[in-house]
Amino acid sequence: MNTPEKKWQRLVSAARQVPDAHDASAPHGFTTRVVAQARMGDTRQASGSVLERIALRALGVACLLAVLGAVVHYVLPQPSILAEDILFMTDDPAAILLELS
Repeated sequence: MNTPEKKWQRLVSAARQVPDAHDASAPHGFTTRVVAQARMGDTRQASGSVLERIALRALGVACLLAVLGAVVHYVLPQPSILAEDILFMTDDPAAILLELS
Protein backbone atom coordinates (compact mmCIF):
# COMPACT_ATOMS: atom_id res chain seq x y z
CA MET A 1 0.00 0.00 0.00
CA ASN A 2 1.27 3.47 -0.92
CA THR A 3 1.62 5.93 1.91
CA PRO A 4 1.11 9.66 1.31
CA GLU A 5 4.87 10.19 1.71
CA LYS A 6 5.66 7.70 -1.11
CA LYS A 7 3.06 9.28 -3.38
CA TRP A 8 4.54 12.71 -2.71
CA GLN A 9 8.07 11.53 -3.45
CA ARG A 10 6.92 9.90 -6.69
CA LEU A 11 5.18 13.11 -7.82
CA VAL A 12 8.21 15.25 -6.91
CA SER A 13 10.60 13.01 -8.82
CA ALA A 14 8.29 13.03 -11.88
CA ALA A 15 8.10 16.83 -11.75
CA ARG A 16 11.88 17.12 -11.64
CA GLN A 17 12.27 15.00 -14.78
CA VAL A 18 10.04 17.22 -16.95
CA PRO A 19 12.17 19.43 -19.23
CA ASP A 20 11.73 23.19 -19.01
CA ALA A 21 10.01 24.13 -22.27
CA HIS A 22 9.24 27.70 -21.26
CA ASP A 23 9.11 29.99 -24.26
CA ALA A 24 10.42 33.45 -23.34
CA SER A 25 9.43 35.18 -26.58
CA ALA A 26 6.59 37.68 -26.70
CA PRO A 27 3.30 36.62 -28.29
CA HIS A 28 2.56 37.46 -31.92
CA GLY A 29 1.63 41.14 -32.34
CA PHE A 30 2.66 42.18 -28.83
CA THR A 31 5.13 44.84 -29.95
CA THR A 32 2.62 46.27 -32.42
CA ARG A 33 0.01 46.63 -29.67
CA VAL A 34 2.50 48.27 -27.31
CA VAL A 35 3.61 50.80 -29.92
CA ALA A 36 0.01 51.57 -30.95
CA GLN A 37 -1.04 52.15 -27.34
CA ALA A 38 2.00 54.37 -26.74
CA ARG A 39 1.15 56.52 -29.77
CA MET A 40 -2.48 56.88 -28.66
CA GLY A 41 -1.32 58.26 -25.32
CA ASP A 42 -4.00 60.16 -23.43
CA THR A 43 -6.29 60.71 -26.40
CA ARG A 44 -8.30 57.63 -25.54
CA GLN A 45 -10.79 58.30 -22.76
CA ALA A 46 -11.45 55.60 -20.23
CA SER A 47 -15.12 54.89 -19.95
CA GLY A 48 -16.02 55.08 -16.29
CA SER A 49 -18.94 53.46 -14.61
CA VAL A 50 -22.33 55.11 -14.46
CA LEU A 51 -21.84 55.79 -10.77
CA GLU A 52 -18.60 57.68 -11.46
CA ARG A 53 -20.26 59.90 -14.04
CA ILE A 54 -23.21 60.65 -11.75
CA ALA A 55 -20.85 61.40 -8.86
CA LEU A 56 -18.78 63.80 -10.96
CA ARG A 57 -21.90 65.62 -12.13
CA ALA A 58 -23.17 65.87 -8.54
CA LEU A 59 -19.79 67.25 -7.48
CA GLY A 60 -19.97 69.86 -10.23
CA VAL A 61 -23.49 70.90 -9.22
CA ALA A 62 -22.45 71.11 -5.55
CA CYS A 63 -19.46 73.32 -6.42
CA LEU A 64 -21.64 75.54 -8.59
CA LEU A 65 -24.18 75.93 -5.77
CA ALA A 66 -21.42 76.75 -3.27
CA VAL A 67 -20.00 79.47 -5.51
CA LEU A 68 -23.47 80.82 -6.21
CA GLY A 69 -24.24 80.91 -2.47
CA ALA A 70 -21.02 82.76 -1.71
CA VAL A 71 -21.70 85.33 -4.46
CA VAL A 72 -25.26 85.90 -3.26
CA HIS A 73 -24.08 86.25 0.33
CA TYR A 74 -21.57 88.97 -0.52
CA VAL A 75 -23.62 90.79 -3.19
CA LEU A 76 -26.98 91.15 -1.42
CA PRO A 77 -27.20 93.84 1.28
CA GLN A 78 -27.15 92.53 4.82
CA PRO A 79 -29.85 93.63 7.29
CA SER A 80 -28.63 96.01 9.97
CA ILE A 81 -30.29 94.02 12.77
CA LEU A 82 -30.03 90.27 12.79
CA ALA A 83 -33.17 88.20 13.35
CA GLU A 84 -31.65 86.64 16.48
CA ASP A 85 -31.11 90.08 17.99
CA ILE A 86 -34.77 91.01 17.53
CA LEU A 87 -35.75 88.23 19.94
CA PHE A 88 -33.67 89.71 22.73
CA MET A 89 -34.74 93.34 22.14
CA THR A 90 -38.38 92.77 23.07
CA ASP A 91 -40.06 91.74 26.30
CA ASP A 92 -41.84 88.58 25.12
CA PRO A 93 -39.81 86.25 22.86
CA ALA A 94 -42.54 83.59 22.93
CA ALA A 95 -45.03 85.98 21.31
CA ILE A 96 -42.57 86.79 18.54
CA LEU A 97 -41.95 83.10 17.87
CA LEU A 98 -45.69 82.47 17.66
CA GLU A 99 -46.09 85.36 15.21
CA LEU A 100 -43.26 84.07 13.01
CA SER A 101 -44.69 80.55 12.78
